Amino acid sequence: MEALGRNFTTTLTTCGSPRRHQAAGFRRRVRMLPVAEPLFPAGGGGYPSRFKRLSGSVRMDATVGGEEEEMRQAKEMAAARRRWETLIREQKVKVLTPREAGYAIQLSNKTLLDVRPSTEHEKAWVRGSTWIPIFDVENTGDIGTLSKKITNFVMGGWWSGSSMLVYDRDFLSKVEEKFPKESDLILVCQKGLRSLAACEQLYNAGFRNLFWVQGGLEAADEEDFPREGPQPFKLAGIGGVSEFLGWTDQQRAIGAREGWSYRLVFTGRLLGLILLADALFLGAQRLGPLLQEWRSH
Repeated sequence: MEALGRNFTTTLTTCGSPRRHQAAGFRRRVRMLPVAEPLFPAGGGGYPSRFKRLSGSVRMDATVGGEEEEMRQAKEMAAARRRWETLIREQKVKVLTPREAGYAIQLSNKTLLDVRPSTEHEKAWVRGSTWIPIFDVENTGDIGTLSKKITNFVMGGWWSGSSMLVYDRDFLSKVEEKFPKESDLILVCQKGLRSLAACEQLYNAGFRNLFWVQGGLEAADEEDFPREGPQPFKLAGIGGVSEFLGWTDQQRAIGAREGWSYRLVFTGRLLGLILLADALFLGAQRLGPLLQEWRSH
């Protein structure tokens, strides 16, 4: 991800808060890498990518690295973590829980800035929020990009539903065009770290009234924000075969609350896939002799 003058590439997870005990939680959770939410998935759930500085921002190219690349990424993650901890500890970015953010929007008319990619935003968004993604789906169709998309799919995109995302080099200019630098901005993403990275960019660009939603929309309850879109907030970041089968942590948590009726849907889907695979296998076995017989004639 963007490192504002420093290269940075990694997968990310949720962070903590500015108070001492919460900052310790921040460090513990960020150390749990690689895990859930990639900043931008170059390979379906945390596969390597490369950021280069470009005019104070970054540019991203997907790469497949070895041990040396992983060590470089670990160093970049550690550097980014230290910068973010400093932003929080020094109160340059104020921390809100999802519920506190909801109250702030209702009572003080602060702006909620959603920086998630379109694949997440189109599933669920907060009514009245402003959407300016810091990363979005790569839509160019050149051969190099197509190769990276295939790699992304093969390396896990089919399972997680993650798309190859690219950093929007116009992110800062889009925010500056829409909001004066004295604006109160509450930044949110799906799990928390892309919005924190956006806070770092905006702070370095001169924004001083920044608020970060700890844990992102995945940590929000439905009553925290007025929701629009077809999915609950907690399910906006999942996809692929894992979502279809109900094998994500988010769906398991919902299933634990909803009971057997919720899980029964996914059990039926799994059985359907097994029956389909069996039918295709048996069909292939029968088709082989038929083709041989046809060729012999």
